[in-house]
Amino acid sequence: MGRHAHRFQETNDMSDIEKKTSSADPVAGSRRQFLKTAGIGGAALAASTTFAAPAVHAQSKIRWRLQTYSGAPLGAHVIKPQIEAFNAAANGEMEIELYYADQLVPTAELFRALQNGTIDAVQSDDATMASPADVAVFGGYFPFSCRFSLDLPVLFQRYGLNEIWKEAYDEIDGVEWLSAGAWDPLHVFTKEPIRSLADMRGKRVFGVPTAGKFLSRYGLIPVTVPWDDVEVAIQTGQLDGVAWCGFTEAYEVGWADVCNYALTNNICGAWCGSYFANSKSWEKVPPHLKQLFLTTIDQSHYYRQVWYWGGEADLRVNGKKMELTSIPREEWSQVEKDAEQFWDEIAATSPRAGKVVKILKDYSALMEKAGFPYR
Repeated sequence: MGRHAHRFQETNDMSDIEKKTSSADPVAGSRRQFLKTAGIGGAALAASTTFAAPAVHAQSKIRWRLQTYSGAPLGAHVIKPQIEAFNAAANGEMEIELYYADQLVPTAELFRALQNGTIDAVQSDDATMASPADVAVFGGYFPFSCRFSLDLPVLFQRYGLNEIWKEAYDEIDGVEWLSAGAWDPLHVFTKEPIRSLADMRGKRVFGVPTAGKFLSRYGLIPVTVPWDDVEVAIQTGQLDGVAWCGFTEAYEVGWADVCNYALTNNICGAWCGSYFANSKSWEKVPPHLKQLFLTTIDQSHYYRQVWYWGGEADLRVNGKKMELTSIPREEWSQVEKDAEQFWDEIAATSPRAGKVVKILKDYSALMEKAGFPYR
């Protein structure tokens, strides 16, 4: 019958013996029954008590507060999609609360608030947030440093600015620089027209620091007010316009409704903005969530490239809210020459600034030699 049949027979024989023993010896039979019961119940008991695995407590969700330089209407494009994408992909492990311009702290105090941990992360340009880094002057709009928005990420990724920015912020306690990207070009929008450099004189504009400092040599007066107050300040005459953004933002946030004229001569082809994190907050984030945050930042950079590039062209052609004006080429060439002098002045402020200016000069010269479609 084979081995299996023999084993089956042995089992049957054993059952007969147990039955006889159980009948003849009630104590032995009870003991045997107890052992059988204990074997079942004891295993369950051991699983639930003595040999149970230690309780696993879920790690508490990481919560960040991030404030952007932008108000809510613009923030709906320049950062909100990224934060929503990150929160969804983080799968409950981490959540970022998004705050817009001046909601937690004034924009000019963003760096200090980030450094002391009042907020966990910031999206802003270096200059507007009052960064003490010696590269901060290049944040926002550095006059004529870019012709197109694609110039900026190329400068960071292929010409060494990534390494320079990281080096600069590694020297500052409490803050991590994470990534830079391009926004819109810089134009001047005003209630009264600008058709010459002389027309700039005395006009009070809401402006970014570096470009404002440069344009002040032509009589433009940069004025700082809370972002949400800009539209009312123009309506009431406290401001004559803005030198802060391109056409897309001016239309998106309502400034095109209170300005009558748009100067087509732009001072810079792209705004340079970055993401920063508080060092202690960043250290607490596990590697996979760090990578997720950086990946969604890249996604945001790409979104803005497309949104601004298409928006600027469309609104210059089809936008009807502002009349276009231009400063004659012969006058504007003087502004470009003045920018070269401005670059040299900035280069002299520190070795690192000098290194950045050299990169900008080398890149600009290469693009000019490359010609169409680069220049």
